[in-house]
Amino acid sequence: MSRFHLEIRVKPRPGLLDPQGKAIHGALRSLGWPEVSGVRVGKAIYLDLEADSESDALERARAMCRKLLANPVTEDFEVTLTSFNEGTLEEARR
Repeated sequence: MSRFHLEIRVKPRPGLLDPQGKAIHGALRSLGWPEVSGVRVGKAIYLDLEADSESDALERARAMCRKLLANPVTEDFEVTLTSFNEGTLEEARR
């Protein structure tokens, strides 16, 4: 098994209300940045995952998003492999 480092970005779907984004937008404008528009707030999740292959790691992370990390009704997600360490889990523990 190899250890994969993944980045998951979860963001509100286009067209849906984003109260956090609206609050940040208002605050930025009141602090002197009136040129800012279209603020949307999402989340980034970074995780290490042990898997047999890159495709297995990506699919397992997507399954995590569908079941827990993203709300399928209001959010979209994107999973990116950032790096991986070759070798077995036992080698990584030494």
